[in-house]
Amino acid sequence: MFPAILDAMLSVFAAFLLVPIAVLTIEVAAAVCGRRIVFTASGTRTPVAILIPAHNEEGGIAATLRSIAPQLGKHDRLIVVADNCTDGTRNVAEAEGAEVVSRTNLEKRGKGFALDFGLRYLRSNPPDIVIVVDADCQVAPGAIDHLAKVCASYRRPVQAQYLMHNQPNARLGMRIAEFAWVVKNLVRPMGLGKLGLPCQLMGSGMAFPWTTIGKMDLADAHIVEDMKMGLDMARLGVPPIFCPEALVLSSFPTHEEGIKDQRTRWEHGHLGTILSEAPRVFLQGLKEMDFSLVALALDLFVPPLALLLMLVSVLWLAVAIFYAATGYRAPLLIMSSALVMFGLAVLTAWASHGRRIISLSSLLSAAIYPLWKIPMYVQFVFSRQREWVRSKRDKDR
Repeated sequence: MFPAILDAMLSVFAAFLLVPIAVLTIEVAAAVCGRRIVFTASGTRTPVAILIPAHNEEGGIAATLRSIAPQLGKHDRLIVVADNCTDGTRNVAEAEGAEVVSRTNLEKRGKGFALDFGLRYLRSNPPDIVIVVDADCQVAPGAIDHLAKVCASYRRPVQAQYLMHNQPNARLGMRIAEFAWVVKNLVRPMGLGKLGLPCQLMGSGMAFPWTTIGKMDLADAHIVEDMKMGLDMARLGVPPIFCPEALVLSSFPTHEEGIKDQRTRWEHGHLGTILSEAPRVFLQGLKEMDFSLVALALDLFVPPLALLLMLVSVLWLAVAIFYAATGYRAPLLIMSSALVMFGLAVLTAWASHGRRIISLSSLLSAAIYPLWKIPMYVQFVFSRQREWVRSKRDKDR
């Protein structure tokens, strides 16, 4: 009797884990097959405001502003929110010709509060489109124009292709991280776009109609405010769309402190959002028969690749032992299917977009990489990071 009950329980766990793997597989397959839905960027561009939240970015913000300034029209505005800065961020930004507004509130810290402050500053003379760019990014030529036109045409939030890259000769762990970033921020949203579905917001290179973002209260300490903002807008009936023609680039930090801070914030924030938001969004989508909400919730259910590999491997080993001991095969069949699907999805994503980042032999040898992240996931369970912490930059003094 007990083995039968355990067989049923393991089969349910296996089937539940199969869901995010199936979503990942479908997204990757869609990204490499068929024709992409192109969101047309046509017509006269209306004035935009570029909003850049910045906390102690003296060392790098000049390069960001210089990548944007040549793309601005006569009536566009370039605004830096110097948020709780104790360095020369304001002076550098003003020297580059940006409007600068300063905010000081040591109790309410984080990007959400800075963005909300910037929006309130704009309300006296609101633009048609607001584009948010992080202070450590480079905006490729033509990206501002493309984001503004697509956003104006469709009156929906628009997410640029936002990628991060490593320095040459980066160690294996960093190359794996870059590949995982490409899967998350390019391959998967491209697959969703080809299926005519919305994408998650990614934090930088985000364009919004003022009629949408001007109504929102962003004063929140959520550590992945972009992901939550995208879900909130989808609930309002304006889910974000992906625009890979607009490119925004940033760099991974190279020192251990910056790497650890960045990954902890991203992964704890992502996992926390899965637990707090994904079920609610999924049920709302079903209730309202809104497939865009359902699709966003299912996409959100996909955890970071390293964690997903760890979960699949551990559960496969458990059901294999269970099969050897009892002969019950259903959980093993489900998990074997999941493992094969996961492997095919990762290899397909690598073949289409990962070759320049990491060799196949290095990728295959990285199966033990998730073990390095176990302390981070243990910390999530027992001492989750809930407050925004700025990652240390390489250019910090």
